Formats: sequence, structure tokens, C-alpha cells
Amino acid sequence: MIDSGLDGVVVLVTGGAGGIGAAISRAFAEQGAHVAVQYFDGPEPPASLRWEHASPAKNDAERLVSSSVGGVAVGADLASADAAPRLFDSVEQLLGPVGVLVNNAAHCESPDTFAELTSAGLDRHYRVNAVAPAMLIAELARRSGGRRACAVNISTDAARAFPGQIGYGSSKAALEAVTRAAALDLGPQGIRVNAVAPGPVQTGWMSEELVRDATDMIPLRRVGTPADIADACVFLASEQARWITGQVIQVAGGHAL
Repeated sequence: MIDSGLDGVVVLVTGGAGGIGAAISRAFAEQGAHVAVQYFDGPEPPASLRWEHASPAKNDAERLVSSSVGGVAVGADLASADAAPRLFDSVEQLLGPVGVLVNNAAHCESPDTFAELTSAGLDRHYRVNAVAPAMLIAELARRSGGRRACAVNISTDAARAFPGQIGYGSSKAALEAVTRAAALDLGPQGIRVNAVAPGPVQTGWMSEELVRDATDMIPLRRVGTPADIADACVFLASEQARWITGQVIQVAGGHAL
């Protein structure tokens, strides 16, 4: 990439302190962007449920910022109704207007099957995985002031059908629908909206056996790394992608085609 056009741009990465999010934060920082790393600042899960994802805390985000990103750490509970304006207020006060939004934060809990499906569980998934990204994109548009901006949403390549994870899979499918709708509505304002749909990515959760099984299903014969996803996000936010919007790009080595 000759010039990404991201030098000095303020980038907000939700869930930006761990795993794929941390790789995304670092990748934008390497392009000279000023990165705001959002971390989870909310209530602990009920004892009856298991969160199937890491929730890096304030100290994790601050450690990432001080060691390799050089931006700021900002806490928010994305399930809250007023999370979007409050988060944007914080980032603007610290860094200035947001030019790139990466909706990486996600909620995934178990059990999440039809046998054990609950309204509360669906609500938790949709609030973080679909509603919060939509509201953050709306906030980005409201504050753009005629400036070009873009959003990159992180989905999953299994969003079309995710047996055993009903709330998670269907909420990610909703996020892809939000991506297309936002691209159509906000394009005339100069705001681009795209999504990256990762395949199996090793962030520490995959056992050796699971890696072997997944590799057999991937045409490129390896599982993904966080950097694979981060590089795709940087490209979609870059000047090289200036005429790309409304797309959901699978970054999965050919998995789930």
C-alpha cells in the first residue's frame, strides 16, 4: 500500500484491546492514525451464563495503548442506550472528530441453542452485535460535518447459518444488513460502510485438534490470524478503497464459501 491516507486520522476501534481488536488497533497505528481503543466497562455476566469471548478491561486497553498503539483507551458499555453519543464525546475530547469507525466489539454467550433460547439472551446479542454498531454509525454520520468518513463492521463468515449459536449468528447477519442499508443511506454524505467476515481465527481459543479440523475445511489450508483481519480493515478504510461501499468481504481463506 503506497499511501493509505490514514495518517493523522482518528480511528475508533470498539473491543480494540484484545485478540482481533488489538491487531486492528495496532494496524491503524502503524499507518499513522490516532487510535481510540474502546474497552468493555459494564456489569459482569450472570452466573448462569458463559461469555464466549474475552472482555479486556481498562488495564488491558491502557497497556496496549502505552506499548504499541499510542492512542487513548476509552471505556463504554455498548449495550447501554446512550453508549454511542457518550463514546463519541469522549473520543472527540481526547483526539478530535472520528474519521474511521471499526465496529469490532461483539457479544457471544452460551447456551445459545433453540432448546435454551431466551428473549433476554437474544436481546443481549442484538444490543451489542447489531444495535450498537448501527447507533455508532449513525453518530459518525451526525458528526461528520460534510467530511468523508467510513465504518468497517466485523461480522463472521458463518452469519448466513450458524447452528448452535442462534443469537450470535442471527445478530451478525443483522449487522451485515445494517452494513448494506447504511451504505445506501449515507453514501451521498461521503460515508462508506463495509464489513469484514472472518473465518476461523486463532486468538487462543482454538485447541490443536480444532485447528487441525478447521484447516481441513479451509482451501488455503491454514486458520486465520488477527493480522489477516486487521489488514483487511485497513484496506477498506484506506484511500485505495475509496469507491468500495456496502460490501461484506469474507476474509477466511475460502472457508464457508
